[in-house]
Amino acid sequence: METLPGEGACAPEVGIRPRRCRSDMQAALEVTARHCRKEAEQYGQCVAANPSSWQQDCHQLKLEMAKCTSSHPIVQKIRHDCAEPFAAFEQCLKLNQTSVVNCTEHVQKFLLCADQVKLAT
Repeated sequence: METLPGEGACAPEVGIRPRRCRSDMQAALEVTARHCRKEAEQYGQCVAANPSSWQQDCHQLKLEMAKCTSSHPIVQKIRHDCAEPFAAFEQCLKLNQTSVVNCTEHVQKFLLCADQVKLAT
């Protein structure tokens, strides 16, 4: 995609990317960042602080973040349409708690799926 001079690749405009540059996955991440920032930050901090036990130690925070985001239509559609690659990614994380880099392929498959999800307009 061609950008305007000085714009950069999809430069943020007032904290939101222009619709022509924003994929629906990015929209889902923006929903999380905008509406569930506290929950996402707490979960991220917990995961970072507990590299070998985050699945157990951060489970409640994960549930709180999921509850927060679950009401948005794009997140609901990604959850539905990409349930299989997400479940495979989660399973990989459970099996590789101390070496999550082993799950790179799984997360890429999930993100590829999520990027293809569209809301009916």
